[in-house]
Amino acid sequence: MKTSIMAVTAIIAFSTSVFAAGEEEVSVETEAAIMAKLTAMECQMAPDDIEVTEDGFELDNVICKGGKQFDIELDGDLNETGRRAE
Repeated sequence: MKTSIMAVTAIIAFSTSVFAAGEEEVSVETEAAIMAKLTAMECQMAPDDIEVTEDGFELDNVICKGGKQFDIELDGDLNETGRRAE
């Protein structure tokens, strides 16, 4: 019984740490690279709207030239993989 409780506790602790890793913050260097990429794309956004995803990054509330607003997905190499108009 003790072993079962310890195993369940270990699984819960591992699951919690994996979930917390999904909420990781963007490094200063990555944030700067993303903001530079947006400038080259003639877009802008608040750095707080960068979210780390499983495959890279999601950029929320990006406003591009002409005033259109998008959510943009980037892979780990900062290549655009998706864009949704808002």
